[in-house]
Amino acid sequence: MGEEQARIAVRVQPNASQNEVLRFEDGVWHIRVTAPPVKGKANYALIKFLSEILGISKGNLTIEKGATSKRKIIDIDGLTQNRVMEQLGRLVKTK
Repeated sequence: MGEEQARIAVRVQPNASQNEVLRFEDGVWHIRVTAPPVKGKANYALIKFLSEILGISKGNLTIEKGATSKRKIIDIDGLTQNRVMEQLGRLVKTK
């Protein structure tokens, strides 16, 4: 078992015009996904988007808490907390 593991708090905004990382505020990543919050589509889109951003398999991402909520806790296997924060931080839209 690898020791690389991270956990992030996410607030998801479904039905967005594009998938994007908005900001990191009060310990929570604000992320938009294009999918609607119906039958797990937004959750699937979030996992797919995060796997692409982080360069890891979707199987390494787990929604630990909040599957039916906008606020979620995501467990990430295979990356350190610092690496995850760095990767997501690069994508934050600056205005």
